[in-house]
Amino acid sequence: MMSTGPDLHQNTGAAAKAPDVTVTVIVYNDAERLPRAVASLRAQTHADIEIIISDDCSTDRTPEVARELEAQDRRVRYLRLPVNSGGCSAPRNRAMEIARAPYLMFLDSDDELPPRAVELLLAAHREREIDFAMGQVERVRVDTGKRSLWMPDLVAERRTVEGIEAEPRLLFEHLSTSKMYTKEFLDRHQLRFPEGIHYEDQLFSAQAYCLAKAFTIVPEPVYRWYIEPFAAAGAASISNQRHKISNVRDRVHVQTLIDDFLVESGHGGLREDKDYKFLKHDFRMYAGDLPFRDEDWVRSFAGAVVPYLEQVSPAALARLPRAERVVIQLLRDGRYEDVRLAARGMGHGVAPRETVTDETGRVYWGDRVPVTEQTKGELDLGELELATRPFATAHFRHEITSVAAGAPGTIDLHIRTYDPGRRLAVGPHVAAVHIAPGGRRHTERFRLDVIRPGVFEGSVRLDLAAADLPLQGFTGTRHPVLELEQDRQRNTGLLLAPLDFTALTTVVRPRFGLAHRVTVEPEGRGSGRLQVRWQPAGAAAKVLRPVKRRAGALRKLKAVLR
Repeated sequence: MMSTGPDLHQNTGAAAKAPDVTVTVIVYNDAERLPRAVASLRAQTHADIEIIISDDCSTDRTPEVARELEAQDRRVRYLRLPVNSGGCSAPRNRAMEIARAPYLMFLDSDDELPPRAVELLLAAHREREIDFAMGQVERVRVDTGKRSLWMPDLVAERRTVEGIEAEPRLLFEHLSTSKMYTKEFLDRHQLRFPEGIHYEDQLFSAQAYCLAKAFTIVPEPVYRWYIEPFAAAGAASISNQRHKISNVRDRVHVQTLIDDFLVESGHGGLREDKDYKFLKHDFRMYAGDLPFRDEDWVRSFAGAVVPYLEQVSPAALARLPRAERVVIQLLRDGRYEDVRLAARGMGHGVAPRETVTDETGRVYWGDRVPVTEQTKGELDLGELELATRPFATAHFRHEITSVAAGAPGTIDLHIRTYDPGRRLAVGPHVAAVHIAPGGRRHTERFRLDVIRPGVFEGSVRLDLAAADLPLQGFTGTRHPVLELEQDRQRNTGLLLAPLDFTALTTVVRPRFGLAHRVTVEPEGRGSGRLQVRWQPAGAAAKVLRPVKRRAGALRKLKAVLR
């Protein structure tokens, strides 16, 4: 009879003694990157580990590659599921059933573990009795190579936490892969990854936090997470599929499961902190995309998320910045075009286009006085002090209404500035657009004329060829800003680009240095700022770029030697 269970290739050379740690690498149709993930495990400074490659029934060369890796190292075991589960949970759970070590970790096939990850987390376990240890996550942008830390403030200090109630903000760090668990802890609580749903990490991690009596945080990187923000839709990770309404529903569904668990496990007191995490992290990611969605999408999004928003803790909502609360309320009220407008200002101090004042003097977002008390409370902008805050921090809104190619190497911008707090004196104003490629500021001044109370317009020609670039060239992206000056005080704000204009590309040839290909486009995320990209062009660039890289490496080496 043919077996219907997982296909386990036991490495016959494996030692009888149980290893210290089992690391499970889950994989599906990722033959190309799987060797890199496994190589990062074979390079661990703590070598007494078991490596289980758990294959979710791949249809590419993954089985062949996995067996080659198994043949190369006696620590590697290959496990193949008989059918594809469509998620991360089943391959992790099947591997947990056969893991031989007392400590467990998880790795995705497109990521890596830094060399000391196992050593650092295992040391934390051996210092004292804890249920799991966790560390920093290093994020690497695949397209740019830029590195950053995930939730760095939460893991900056080494400490042992005696129960999640002591530090509920740690709910923000919901990755299962940044942690090393004791197998006894997971088995005692029958803690497994929920199968058949997405965002399984969030539920698994919430359960682990609540069930753990103690866990230790180490402030060193223990996971390297590769981010592909522009991956093809079919290859994008679940987190990068926010354009799908089904993705929104999946994320909301997991929140309801977490809510149920908090009540069942006696941790209902964490609801406010858990809801704040959902609003500030999960909902915020979708909200940042709203300017780029059409009205039908926003309506569908509201249908998926608003019923859950009605259940979140009012105290959690009150902790949000006003700009985010405005977006949520407009969504609740079905003002979908206004939602897209308001979402462009989140996180940047961008003013609304207009405000309205009621008979009591309260100032609200938009062009109408709210009717319900809830809407009044959420759209009330009094705390922003639009009319009274210092000019340097005053809120304006600078929108580019048109972008056109001008003379060679120049871009013509028509700009409209909204001043809902009436901070600018009536009459024309001199404004400036600044941009600084290669750290060298280039400025173009222009005139803003009043067209009606609180609204100003002007045009400026941005001469990109006149920008003073480094002799060795400049590769990078910059976002121009607009500066206003009044009574010897200056105010700088971002420039919102039209979201639908076609990118413009030109070649600029400065008097000295390399020619560059320059692209002007709207930023593809967040507020949609005007974005300018430089790339050295021509044969000379191919020679100078490697020289520049070698010079940079030499400077870093000298710094280390000093």
